[in-house]
Amino acid sequence: MLEDLRVQRIRRAGGSWSFSILWPDYTPDEEAESYLRLYEGSGSQEPYAYYLVDHLRWRLRESLTTETITFQDLQRYQGAVGALVSMPYGQPWRLPPKRPYGTSALSISATVLKNFYLHQCVKRGVNQTLREVLDVTRLPTTADRRRAFLGHVKTSMPANPLAPGKGPGRRHPKMLPDGARPDLLASVNTARDAMVVTWLSDSTLRIGGLTGFHLVDLHLREDAACGECKSPHVHVCHRHNNPNRARAKRKEDWRLTDGVICGGEIYRASPAMVSSYFKYMTTEYAKHATGHGMLLIQLAGPAVGEPWTADAARGMLRRAGRRAELPGRIKPHAFRHTTTSKVLEAAKGDPLVAKAVGNWSSAAMVDEVYGHPDLHSPEFSAALAEVWGDTE
Repeated sequence: MLEDLRVQRIRRAGGSWSFSILWPDYTPDEEAESYLRLYEGSGSQEPYAYYLVDHLRWRLRESLTTETITFQDLQRYQGAVGALVSMPYGQPWRLPPKRPYGTSALSISATVLKNFYLHQCVKRGVNQTLREVLDVTRLPTTADRRRAFLGHVKTSMPANPLAPGKGPGRRHPKMLPDGARPDLLASVNTARDAMVVTWLSDSTLRIGGLTGFHLVDLHLREDAACGECKSPHVHVCHRHNNPNRARAKRKEDWRLTDGVICGGEIYRASPAMVSSYFKYMTTEYAKHATGHGMLLIQLAGPAVGEPWTADAARGMLRRAGRRAELPGRIKPHAFRHTTTSKVLEAAKGDPLVAKAVGNWSSAAMVDEVYGHPDLHSPEFSAALAEVWGDTE
């Protein structure tokens, strides 16, 4: 996009990345720059930059500026990218091969637009009419009060008039096909790939956390020095300067003390995970590693031995699923959903156990998404028989 506004990635001295929006003459857009700097060092800066540059390109086409844009114009933009709006919005903006935004993407877009224009209106003292429309609040819900510190004294919460309506959530997330694990293990070509399948299958690790592991994060023996878990386990630590740009989703506090990692998200490690780790470390890792200290490395190509990226891991799973002739596309997050569902079933529906295993945000969410009765279980059949009066 050298003839249009574009997102520029900038590598900082400490190894982290920043994102800016540039004009074709390589000068930064001042409005976007002042907004994106608010998220410096945050994982939100990158997606916010790409959502914002899409809107700024649309704004250029419509000959609008921060001073002249109205709330109706923002609604038109949301309609042009996929929202259901009861007004004419002109030509669709995201044309094939691009797809219209889904509900989640529309929510992020609404967040970016609201925060961007409120920031500009307050900082520059312009378009007070738009500021008044966007700067609205709502009454707090019970869930809001539970999440917030001193939630019982809250009287209002920020609202976003651009956000899409919340439809019913997906009760049953996408799971792996039956028998996916043995089929995938039979289809992968390296010990590294087999380790990835095993670790995803036996834990609820996210792909960003898995590809972001450093060797010091792994405590794969009993009674590790961290003292936080007696069984073999791993620590998922959020780092913003990994060379492969892999990041853990959650930013739990962690520290390195005398060479021992403490804190972060803790996941138990199964015997199969430990076994696959040693097989990989004593063969492929010992042969190709280049001393960067990360766990997963590239095994072929010009960057052999360098850290392996999350996108490369996704591609490996997709190709292995294809070779195994599994239905659908194999995605890393499906392992997390499948394992959580199995743990909840083994724990006889106790959401607290599943929450602890998967480091989920709340037991209520686990119960809502994964807690559903087995229509063929003896308990379910007995309950129906009692209600129907069929006790014979």
